[in-house]
Amino acid sequence: MGLGAVRRTALVTGAAGFIGSHLVDRLLAEGFEVVGLDSLMTGDLTNLANASRDPHFHFQAGDVREPMHVHAELIFNFACPASPVHYQHDPYTTFTTSVVGAQRIIEMARGRRCTVVHASTSEVYGDPNVHPQPESYWGHVNPIGPRACYDEGKRGAETLFMDAKRSWNIDARLVRIFNTYGPRMAFNDGRVVSTFVTQALRGQALSVFGEGTQTRSFCYVDDLVEGFFRVAMRESFGGPMNLGNPGEFTMIELAKLVHELTGSTTPIEFHPLPADDPKQRKPDISLARELIGFEPKFPLREGLTRTIADFRARLEALGELPNNKPGLKP
Repeated sequence: MGLGAVRRTALVTGAAGFIGSHLVDRLLAEGFEVVGLDSLMTGDLTNLANASRDPHFHFQAGDVREPMHVHAELIFNFACPASPVHYQHDPYTTFTTSVVGAQRIIEMARGRRCTVVHASTSEVYGDPNVHPQPESYWGHVNPIGPRACYDEGKRGAETLFMDAKRSWNIDARLVRIFNTYGPRMAFNDGRVVSTFVTQALRGQALSVFGEGTQTRSFCYVDDLVEGFFRVAMRESFGGPMNLGNPGEFTMIELAKLVHELTGSTTPIEFHPLPADDPKQRKPDISLARELIGFEPKFPLREGLTRTIADFRARLEALGELPNNKPGLKP
């Protein structure tokens, strides 16, 4: 940034979360003044350790459901528990964070010209009848099931943003995130990557639900953040866009790869499949490729290697990786 240049200000809600904190780092590296808002319901301030040393980062403890008094030209809305363990713990808060939070951000955006990039989710597709899932697919969602607080909350937020776009010409950009993983994931978030890696490193059996034939597509966090940045930098933007990695893996394939990369020889234990758990998940990223030139660069093996190194360092710092742990190769 040249002398005298004015920094653009970006607001990131959910800034202390896994993906939000990586986005904060990227925005700071790009020369933004960044305000990070987080209620710390599931966020962790240690995720912002790098950002907190930057004088251009400003953290605010706050709830996206309350009126916000931040002047920002660019808003990234990541405020919502995003893993089953967390979003089912307090379903009312999960749903209202999505829907009321969207309403509050729309109120902000109506008062000033700014771009809103909203982190939606592949869960809006539910347990899909169409595979892979394009943006035109309306989904197959149980509106009263145990996952509905998240699935329908995100669907409701999309409705609000699109109505605001039509009614008031608000520059709202919806991004549907598919399974994302990487450093800073919480150990206990219930996501399959963090669960398998944590169990393997601790010398525990890997928990596979159902027969392990259900599939997911895993996107490394750096690739996802790159996609979000490109969405934000476009001059104009239309409807929703999928972001993720279309590489598709079964849970058994993932478990075996985690075993290999961690050196673990622990067994695999099978458990009943949770209610409404999608059997297939794979993004159609044709639109992202066409409009923003999005192409994931990190294959699963490389991304997992980086993720495992991060998990190992953090677990070691907590004293949770004794050398004599059974099931681990020396």
